[in-house]
Amino acid sequence: MTVTVNRARPDRVLAIGAHSDDIEFGCGATLAKWADAGTQVHLCVCTDGSKGTWDPTADLGALIERREQEQRDAAKVIGAVDVRFLRRVDGELENDRATRAEVCAAIREVRPDVVLGHDPWQPYRLHPDHREAGLLVVEGIVAARDPHFFADQDLAPHRPSSLLLFEAGRVDHLERVDGFLDRKVAALLAHRSQWRSTMGIDADPDDEIEAFVARVRERAQSSGLRAGLRAAEAFARIDAL
Repeated sequence: MTVTVNRARPDRVLAIGAHSDDIEFGCGATLAKWADAGTQVHLCVCTDGSKGTWDPTADLGALIERREQEQRDAAKVIGAVDVRFLRRVDGELENDRATRAEVCAAIREVRPDVVLGHDPWQPYRLHPDHREAGLLVVEGIVAARDPHFFADQDLAPHRPSSLLLFEAGRVDHLERVDGFLDRKVAALLAHRSQWRSTMGIDADPDDEIEAFVARVRERAQSSGLRAGLRAAEAFARIDAL
């Protein structure tokens, strides 16, 4: 399989994730690289994050507010210009008509050259929200490009030039990100509510943060090996949109 490296810098991108922190895990360093080079970076988070705690007594309303603020803070670290929240219930995301219409509207409003999202065809995927978010991205692009989908939006159709799917089951594109992993890590650590459940940071924060950072770097180094790069983020790339 041919693996491409470093597509031309896009003028505008839209990254769509199931939950707050998914975008940072999947493509945070790539977005930071592009933002520094002048790309206008937009983020969209599909769910409200209300399942994102192991505490059975947690105030879920407060958790939702906290996770949205954490996402805004992470977006600033990356260099994104805005974040939109679809606020579907965490764990119950569906690729339904209403949600697909919102994704379509986001694409038509932002008019991105590149859309980034979850790979919905990743085999043995456990979390249903990641699969559904990926399908929303794919089908949202189809809707956004054709004028007779959601014509009541009164928004001009838009066809992105590329779709980059993170968490990819079949990797065929890499973005070199050495020099931007610190930004990715800082953006991830902005999601402090997820330290325990997602990042393994709890009992001994200093050591566990160090271990988490090492895992992020090791994954980027492993991805880069596909093309002899020091560090990379990996994607499935679709240009025939």
